[in-house]
Amino acid sequence: MAARKRCLPSANGAQDAPLPARKQQIRGSGERHVAALILARGGSKGIHLKNIKTLAGVPLISWALRAAADSDMFHSVWVSTDHDEIEKVAKSWGAKVHRRSPEVSRDSSTSLETIQEFVRLNPEVDVICNIQATSPCLHPFHVKEAVEMITLQGYDSVFSVVRRHQFRWQEVKKGSGELTKPLNLDPTNRPRRQDWNGELCENGSLYFTTRDILKEGLLQGGKVGYYEMLPEYSVDIDVDIDWPVAEQRVLRYGYFGRVTPEVVRLMFCNVSGCLTEGRIFLSVSGEEMVSINTRDTVGVRMLQKEEVEVVLLMSTEDPVTQKLVDQLSERTGCKVILVGEEPLNDLKAIVEQRKLEWKDVAYMGNDKADVNCLNLAGLSAVPENAPTVAINAAKYTCHALGGMGAVREFAEHILLQREKAKSQMKQDRIDCGNK
Repeated sequence: MAARKRCLPSANGAQDAPLPARKQQIRGSGERHVAALILARGGSKGIHLKNIKTLAGVPLISWALRAAADSDMFHSVWVSTDHDEIEKVAKSWGAKVHRRSPEVSRDSSTSLETIQEFVRLNPEVDVICNIQATSPCLHPFHVKEAVEMITLQGYDSVFSVVRRHQFRWQEVKKGSGELTKPLNLDPTNRPRRQDWNGELCENGSLYFTTRDILKEGLLQGGKVGYYEMLPEYSVDIDVDIDWPVAEQRVLRYGYFGRVTPEVVRLMFCNVSGCLTEGRIFLSVSGEEMVSINTRDTVGVRMLQKEEVEVVLLMSTEDPVTQKLVDQLSERTGCKVILVGEEPLNDLKAIVEQRKLEWKDVAYMGNDKADVNCLNLAGLSAVPENAPTVAINAAKYTCHALGGMGAVREFAEHILLQREKAKSQMKQDRIDCGNK
């Protein structure tokens, strides 16, 4: 369901890896350079290093970066930060980094000051789209529609709002003897929710504006428009108590990348480090053994029940490979194949044989060798204890460890995304039928 857009009266009375963005603007071509800018200071007081704390499997800032990149609306995507670790995460997701000065990195520094510094140092940018790192339920279609209000509809600044149905009362100081007063209702004629349009409140997800408006010292000025987002997408994180609530909301309403989960029919899963904990046990007689968690095998069966084929991967360098292949196949009902140092080389043919694309494939790995497959797969995951190089490549990082329920967790994640997609398709059909 598309969000709604409305016009407000005028305020003055009238990387490393490239992002999938539009072509770079050529100055003088007549096309304005549109840049996404995410502010991510390292000195957050509410939650330490909040902007790169893991939320629903990926660093918080990554949700905004993914939505920005996949909107295909920007000539460049930037993160403004003063912190080395935030810079590393930003670059791992393909963003450019603006190292902000100490003058705009203080607790008292405002977003406006930080954006103005960025604009001064990047004169090629004409439209600045400030996307908040703390709004993880933003989708590419939100970004696209809001940008087009400036680039196609002639607005000078656009910000996001959500509709609230809350009655507000005037605050009074305790012990003052003053009486409170209603601010937005008549107590003698309280409206029912369905009879009241509610009020529009900034939800903090995005603030888009032009260079000229920023020169006037404003974020919202000129011809101002608002972009209304539905409540389920209006998530903000300020303090610790917001985190678990936001995580549940993101799992249901967040954007997980360019994938259509309802057609995922194939999942590749690395045995060592994912289905097992990566350890080898030696008996007194010298026999080599590994352990498999029953929660993970149940997760595999959950996928198979929903007609998702699960293929288990074992390295040719694994010392217990030959002994495990037959047993794993028998216990899980999965095909087990041997892969070399670069699993992608062995898996391309399987994907092609099933007439699938990588965006329709799920992949679970746990190390550097899996990076290419983790990047390509539409849905990808690693256990919580995977090395950083694998975590940065995956679209989801499990809370569970390898061999301790991580496969089950990823299976549930895949099925949840399928249900989300089916619900959206159903809603789209309803919306089309009502037009």
